[in-house]
Amino acid sequence: MPKTILIVEDEHILREILKDYFVNEGYEVLEASDGNEALSLFQTSEVHLILLDIMLPELDGWSVCQRIRKSSNVPIIMLTARVDEDDTIFGFELGADDYVTKPYSPPILLARAKRLLESRHVPGLADEELSSSGITIHFPSRTVTVDGSKTDLTHTEFEMLAYLMRNKGMIITREQLITKIWGYDFTGDDRTVNSHIRNLRSKLGGKSTCITTVVRSGYKFEELV
Repeated sequence: MPKTILIVEDEHILREILKDYFVNEGYEVLEASDGNEALSLFQTSEVHLILLDIMLPELDGWSVCQRIRKSSNVPIIMLTARVDEDDTIFGFELGADDYVTKPYSPPILLARAKRLLESRHVPGLADEELSSSGITIHFPSRTVTVDGSKTDLTHTEFEMLAYLMRNKGMIITREQLITKIWGYDFTGDDRTVNSHIRNLRSKLGGKSTCITTVVRSGYKFEELV
């Protein structure tokens, strides 16, 4: 069954260009020209990934992202002409998974969307779970529990936690995390990783100390004793 992409972009021409690229790749596409329309479509349709412009009429992309994150971990790629690094970090802190600045290459945006979608369906994990220090990852349902209670992680937070837990006890550099989670063409920096780690620790509550910072190196997942 084809995956559905929600394109939220107030510029009609840009929206149509993106729609053509995704439809030609076999995806279903829903379109919204403002934030309120985007939320309405999201609430009434099954959406697998959102391309979300920031500067929207009615309700901006920040607010749309924030509201969606209250109930869903659907992958979100923010689209913006703003290049301020603090804006990028703010988007990640709200729960965005990726951030693409205009003008962008539609084929590259398509590739980044595919990466996010495909990483949600990794073959060979049908029965796999990872568990350590009261944190359990169930891959088929992409759920995480902390001491038996479900905690909602964004796509990126889930991937980070899984990568750190699979490499328990090993130092993982920020560069390794960027390459693993976003790919070689990602333009973010250490602050991007730090922001996601901060959000992840917050959601792990009392188990947040499992993720330790190794000064001038990166991060490590360690078993609590």
